Amino acid sequence: MAPPVMTLKDIRLRLHAHPLFSGVELVLEANDRVCLVGRNGSGKSTLLKVIAGEMEPDSGERFVKPGTHIVYLPQEPVFDGFDTVEAFVADGLPANARDDHYLVELMLAELGVDPHTSTATLSGGESRKAALARAFVADPDVLLLDEPTNHLDLATIDWLETKLKSFAGAFIVISHDRTFLRNVSRASFWLDRGLVRSTNRGYAAFDEWAEQVYAEEEQAAQRFEKKLAEELHWLARGVTARRKRNQGRLRRLQDLRQDKADAIKRTGTVSLQAGSGSISGKIVIDAEHISKSFGERQLFKDFSTRIGRGDRVGIIGPNGAGKTTLLKIMTGLAKPDEGKVKLGASLTIATLDQTRSALRETATVQDALSDGNDYVTVLGAERHVASYARDFLFTSEQLRAPVAALSGGERNRLLLARILAKPSNLLILDEPTNDLDMETLDLLEELLADYDGTLILVSHDRDFLDRVVTSTIVLEGDGTALEYPGGYSDYLIQRRERKAQEKSAASGKSPAPAQPAADKGTAKLSYKHKRRLELLPGEISATQDLIAKTEKALADPQLYSRDPSGFAKTSAALDAAQAKLQNLEHEWLEIEMLRDELGG
Repeated sequence: MAPPVMTLKDIRLRLHAHPLFSGVELVLEANDRVCLVGRNGSGKSTLLKVIAGEMEPDSGERFVKPGTHIVYLPQEPVFDGFDTVEAFVADGLPANARDDHYLVELMLAELGVDPHTSTATLSGGESRKAALARAFVADPDVLLLDEPTNHLDLATIDWLETKLKSFAGAFIVISHDRTFLRNVSRASFWLDRGLVRSTNRGYAAFDEWAEQVYAEEEQAAQRFEKKLAEELHWLARGVTARRKRNQGRLRRLQDLRQDKADAIKRTGTVSLQAGSGSISGKIVIDAEHISKSFGERQLFKDFSTRIGRGDRVGIIGPNGAGKTTLLKIMTGLAKPDEGKVKLGASLTIATLDQTRSALRETATVQDALSDGNDYVTVLGAERHVASYARDFLFTSEQLRAPVAALSGGERNRLLLARILAKPSNLLILDEPTNDLDMETLDLLEELLADYDGTLILVSHDRDFLDRVVTSTIVLEGDGTALEYPGGYSDYLIQRRERKAQEKSAASGKSPAPAQPAADKGTAKLSYKHKRRLELLPGEISATQDLIAKTEKALADPQLYSRDPSGFAKTSAALDAAQAKLQNLEHEWLEIEMLRDELGG
């Protein structure tokens, strides 16, 4: 067996007086595809720098197989000393390939970056592309990538996935993009509370693995006082546990998507009839035949949409395709070249733009959330600021901390908490997922599911779009804008069908008619499935009642000290009931989807 390309043994590091991680033991084989995951602020980027040799640990051993070429891509590429993108990328060529300048040109052409572009004028997406080009032309044995998808459009993320799948060496990647991690990783390193765990399963199995680890820890923690167990559960498990409650929201999202699909089918994607009357008073944005160009470049032409109260609309497309411009036109902040936009009455708009409104460094977290008050109004309800801050994973002690003391991820959470606390019935989020860790994304998804207004968001996060939106407006980059019901995955399916129909029409052949759901043979739900549909609502309700009773029992502050064994059994019963509820809801949803597919 070939020796590993790298090993870390008993690595320890402190930042100031704070121990960041200790006893880190890692082994990297020649073709490993690893995702490095962990909560925001846990030290992932610092650990990656240690692995790269960019930072020295306080103690421990780092062994790299002789001759191994390691390339590290940081979150923020540094272009100092390079006037053009071409010069920056060419500097990454290995010493024995300095004459192979054509590799630089080929890589930049793949990414659509002009090699003569000044590094001083690069956008966030362009700088990321340049850094990726430099990394790949270096032909490394080990590639270390810190948030490589930040600021990339979906086409470039697809390119990167393909590149990593065919990459001959090993790589470790940090990313908040779940779909990206599921697609490229085959192993996981998990940095959690100063320790690193590893598994030979990729990110697709991470949630299941994490739940197993937490369950084992909670069992071990039962010999400690109840307070410690509660803090461990909240701090470590956090938002992950909320996913068990999200099946109902998933069903509601599917219903909303169906309503939106019906609306799009009725009105068409590029043509609307104003003043239909039937939905008077419920229209938030009515855009008719709008077009916009900059010089000779057509961003979109003859696009129409009608956004109703409660809709969740995503906008996607390549960088520079005009997503933010479309957003501004739809909300009345810019004028179209042609067409018209009518906004609904009594709109109260709250906006999170790409630049992120600045936070005062000297302000406290409480000042930022509630102007120093003890209560804040959220979604129409008054809540104590400490309770609301806890939803965003801030402790009561942090309320008095200055903004300057917060990490980058904590600042992002604070900005989201502040914007979501503002009274609004139309929420505009432009790239809300940039630089957010996965737990904050989970939290944001949950809050948006409870938001009773209308949502429009621009995002490149495919998983986030699939979980949140009811329809997706796609700017293809060629002047075409179309709206599809559903999220990103639904868009891909419908786009393939549309392309196939266009190809058939162009060739003069009639496309094969779509098989109606009722014509799939004479398929119907089996008796077993019908019977389960009858029984499942009652089982779900009974399980929910059991969970409520069990949680009430655990709320007794004296239970653990009075009866540790009883507390342990009750906790285990709660976990079992929550798992059962999740399975029942999954089963119900799958049968309902099967029934829809078979035509009712």
